[in-house]
Order: sequence, then C-alpha cells, then structure tokens
Amino acid sequence: MPSERPRILYVTDLAYPARGRRYCDEDIFLTSRLREDFDLALCHPAEAAGLLDAFDAVVVRNSGPVLAHRAAYNAFRERAAECGARVYNQLTGRADMAGKQYLLELTAAGHPVIPTVDRPEDLHRLPAADQYVVKPKLGADSIGLRIVPADRVRETASAGAGDVLVQPRIDFAYEVSFYFVDHDFQYALYAPDPDRRWQLEPYDATDEDLAFARRFIEWNGIDHGIQRVDACRAPGGELLLVELEDLNPYLSLDALDETVRDAFVTAVRGSLRRFLAA
Repeated sequence: MPSERPRILYVTDLAYPARGRRYCDEDIFLTSRLREDFDLALCHPAEAAGLLDAFDAVVVRNSGPVLAHRAAYNAFRERAAECGARVYNQLTGRADMAGKQYLLELTAAGHPVIPTVDRPEDLHRLPAADQYVVKPKLGADSIGLRIVPADRVRETASAGAGDVLVQPRIDFAYEVSFYFVDHDFQYALYAPDPDRRWQLEPYDATDEDLAFARRFIEWNGIDHGIQRVDACRAPGGELLLVELEDLNPYLSLDALDETVRDAFVTAVRGSLRRFLAA
C-alpha cells in the first residue's frame, strides 16, 4: 500500500532545449505544488529504469522526445512492466506514446484528422495540394518534418520506405489545443497567428469543440494521465486533429491565469491520488 505521503519519481530533462519554450520552468512550478501532497524526487529519463522500484508512482513529464534516449525509454518501459510500476501517464496510450501510426488508423476509420498516408501508392487518397507535409512516424517536436512540393511528394514518400507519414499542407486559420486530466477537460489555448505557434492565448471552447476533443480522449482509453489534443481550424471551418499527445505534453501553464492554473494543479493532485488508490 502507498505510504501516507506517497513517493513520486518525477521524470524530466530540465536541460532540454525546447524551441520557444522553457520546459524547466513548467516542471519547477508543477513539482513545487505537488510537493504539498507528495514526497517527490526528480530524475533524468536515462536514470528512471534504475530508480522506479523505490517509489509508489512514476510521473513522466517534460522529458523531451524519446528519440534522444530511445534505449533508456525502452528499458524504462520494460522495467515498469516487470515490476508492475504505476506510471503516469499510463503506458497503454495508443497515440504519440506509440509513434504516429495512429494518424493512419484514425484516417482509415473516418475520424476528423488531417488525412494521412504512409505509402506512395496511397497518395491518391489524399486531397490534392500544392505542398505536402512529410514527417517521421517516430518524430516529435517537428524533428525531421519537411514541406515538399506536389511534384516531389511521391519521390519523398518512396525514399521514406514506410517510415514517414504524408499529409496535405492545410491553410488553416489557427491551431488550438485542448488539455485534459484523466477524461476531464481543463482548459484550451490557441495560436491566433499560425506563424507564431507558441504565442498562445486562452481559447473559449464551444460544446462542439469539446465533443471533437473528447472523441479522441475516449478513443485513446487512458484512465489516468494528462493529455493534449492538438487541432487546426480547416478552411471549411471544421476542426481536424493534428496530434494527440499522450506521453509528456507541454502544458503552457505560463499562458494561464492564476485561477485556471490552480484548478489544473488541483485536478492533477486528485488524479494522482485516484491513480495510487486504484
């Protein structure tokens, strides 16, 4: 049974050089608040597998893309499975946690997602466009993402040999993100200027917007964790999924007012306590 003050191993890379953001500030703030309820220690992703046995739960937060430490991440997952460690987010995620293959699955199932294929022979399934986005299936933080003209997309997809995804480049009005703790919506932020994607402002989500976001939270099936649904407002006015971040989504807490930020922290505390009691 967990101790009266549960012990949390908080996995983060405070030195990760994120573009346009300071991951470390977010984790310093969040851990300072979680320490009010939990005994908490921070560790680098490379050290997590060797330390998790000594804690009641492991929280994976701003650890950076696992591409930078793939072997350590795989060792962590294997060790967590062996010893039955409680990992938050739960490691059952079907979205970015497992790569971007899910975008193909969602496209095939008819969900409102940017149309995605991974084979040159399937390019005819995409809407015609002047330019296409080509990105690695195991990419993150736009690493390896390329914009290619229509006359080169077949060549580029063929060179990727099934390891890349291809999408039409959409002239969207803005990007918007919906943040959830467990299955509960917390807040939404958007970038009014598509060329300044990290200049975020609060977004007043409609019932229709939240129904869109919740369908992906339900699809993913994570009961305990923090997820971010990223979408774009397409030219026709509809929302299309860009990605579902279910591993270590950056939360942009600095874009929130104090009331919303405090409510989010309260939600995370409650979620962790439920997770430990499950």
